[in-house]
Amino acid sequence: MSNALALAHVSQALALLIESHLQPEIDMAVKVEPRKPPTEPPTDPTISVFLYQVTPNPSQRNNDLPTRAPDGRLVRRAAAALDLQYLITAYGDETELVGQRLIGSVVRTLHETPILPKDVIELAGEKPYLADSDLAEAAQRVRFTPTVMDIDETSKLWGMLYQTPYALSVVYQASLVLIDGLGTPEPAKPVERPEVRVLPFGAPGAPVPPGAEPHSGEPSTEGNGEQVKVSAQEPAPKKVPAKAAAKTAAKAPARTRRSTPRTARSTQSAARKTDGRSGGESTEN
Repeated sequence: MSNALALAHVSQALALLIESHLQPEIDMAVKVEPRKPPTEPPTDPTISVFLYQVTPNPSQRNNDLPTRAPDGRLVRRAAAALDLQYLITAYGDETELVGQRLIGSVVRTLHETPILPKDVIELAGEKPYLADSDLAEAAQRVRFTPTVMDIDETSKLWGMLYQTPYALSVVYQASLVLIDGLGTPEPAKPVERPEVRVLPFGAPGAPVPPGAEPHSGEPSTEGNGEQVKVSAQEPAPKKVPAKAAAKTAAKAPARTRRSTPRTARSTQSAARKTDGRSGGESTEN
């Protein structure tokens, strides 16, 4: 990881990398500048390295863990993961195709050396305005990847450069650049009492496999690590208050009396049907 000077340091190192790999194809003096394409195209061989966009890195966007504890203490230094978009443009005598020759050298250099070397980073850090940069100590190295742009995207990009005529150029993405925060987190407390237990499934106190039901009478472990006692005993009957029991007993005889006539009538009707059937059989005999 590095500090806030990483963006400028990468731009300067990219310009030095391109300049140091121009030969043997290019046998002329070429000026490589980390700046925006000029509004007046230069006649001398020139390559401009322009950082036109800085975007968050999508692969590291959700990896930023909480940096502070609930009480406000800093437990982790914040870090911003960035991708840098570069527009590399070449100028020169068109009659000798200088611009195309320079772009070919740029493509060959970044394809052969896609990762920014440490010696080039250290050489770029010798600039006075980059003396406080710590990009050379960063564990994550910057990698350059070509970006494919169609005519529509290219026209939009050059349309943002006000009054700047189009010139042959290529677009590269530099990733990953990590910028650290300024805070210093407190050191973590040491482990006072290490305790590690390894239990197979089914042993007392062991966690229950997903989808399996614990046996009755054995403790089971929930997702939060607490043990829950599973018992096969039936629940105890609920206690009924004395007043509620008295009311129930008082209502019971009334219900019995109301249901008695219906039962008697049903018994008499069944007896009549039985007598009728018996009388018919006796007559025939």
